[in-house]
Amino acid sequence: MKLGIIGLGYVGLPLCIQFGKSGAEVVGIDVDEKKVDSINNGKSFIKHILSSDIESLVKSGGLKATTDMSEARHCEGILICVPTPLNKNREPDLSYVFSTAEKLAPNITRGMTVVLESTTYPGTTDEDLKSILEQGSGKKAGVDFHLAYSPEREDPGNPDSQVAKIPKVVGGYTPGCLEKATKIYELAISTIVPVSSCRAAEATKLLENIFRSVNIALVNELKIIYDKMGIDIWEVIDAAKTKPFGYKAFYPGPGLGGHCIPIDPFYLTWKARQYGVSTRFIELAGEVNTAMPEYVVQRTMNTLNERGKALNGAKILIIGLAYKAEVDDDRESPSYRLIELFKEKLAVVDYYDPYVPVIRPSREHAHLSGKESVNWNNETIGGYDAIVVSTAHERVNYEELAQWGQCIIDTRNVMQGVPIQDGKLTKA
Repeated sequence: MKLGIIGLGYVGLPLCIQFGKSGAEVVGIDVDEKKVDSINNGKSFIKHILSSDIESLVKSGGLKATTDMSEARHCEGILICVPTPLNKNREPDLSYVFSTAEKLAPNITRGMTVVLESTTYPGTTDEDLKSILEQGSGKKAGVDFHLAYSPEREDPGNPDSQVAKIPKVVGGYTPGCLEKATKIYELAISTIVPVSSCRAAEATKLLENIFRSVNIALVNELKIIYDKMGIDIWEVIDAAKTKPFGYKAFYPGPGLGGHCIPIDPFYLTWKARQYGVSTRFIELAGEVNTAMPEYVVQRTMNTLNERGKALNGAKILIIGLAYKAEVDDDRESPSYRLIELFKEKLAVVDYYDPYVPVIRPSREHAHLSGKESVNWNNETIGGYDAIVVSTAHERVNYEELAQWGQCIIDTRNVMQGVPIQDGKLTKA
């Protein structure tokens, strides 16, 4: 099977490798020439993906990358894995999906299967995407080509998470479309979960991340309440998770990050408004989680005040720029919001992250592009008035942090069990 995968980021590249290892001939398509060149040279640009995996597939002919969309016409199946962010008004931005569809449409051949993997609202595949592909190709979905939706499921930083072993939800525009899409995924993934429609598959992805968003908001709110009562939320969670039924542990933090949880719930919120339905749980969870960086800044300010130091002019170090431990993915990271808020308070802000040595160019944080992680040593770390732990990277030496840091604001409970001088630590 020859398979085209459009979008070579955190979703598309792992799929390229898994399908390549499973015997497919994979063409990776991306507008970013740097990514394309990196893959063709056998080099990975994502921390948890090995260059050796890419290199071996490129050498064997199982994988090549290109910026040329016309390569798609030689493929039996096309998987679309492009970003679906929110715009400045927190509304769905499907411009990447639509522009990809417009470029793909003239290259659709009879019998081809097109699958959208990007997270979106129900109706995107069988309404918007279908319309663009049909108009641009002159072919009819479900008759001349097959159309389906299968939500991506990635867990970066989890060594036990393997693409081949994560069950794959698939919904087709027609039963025939579902059958064709299922055959593609069966080549590389062990468990396929068919659902009745594209919309059911789209809604499944949203449910998964709304579930997480709401429960994280709950523990974030409880963290604030319990702190006022002198109760450690982390101790309470550890005790509660000993219950063998009816409870699943979620953990508080400085806010939400990544491309899923901070964004996906609002796709349903936006779509629900078209049906005259309010999504109160989703919107309240969003309010709570979005407010967490402000809570952390306030806790830092209060702690500094207790030490006779103003936040204005204080030197602040953020530990962790990635949104999640043990990854180099900084998309939607709450650390960026912390940096902005501290700067608004006229603090001097730096960051340390072993996985993000320099801030890469982006639309959202162009003004920080090129800023480098500070060095990890006693002299540097000891020079900050407050250090905020935003990401729980295992590679950070927290015992050294306890020794060197003057004042530590721990949002991830990483200092639990680490010997530290009284008065140095604040949980937030």
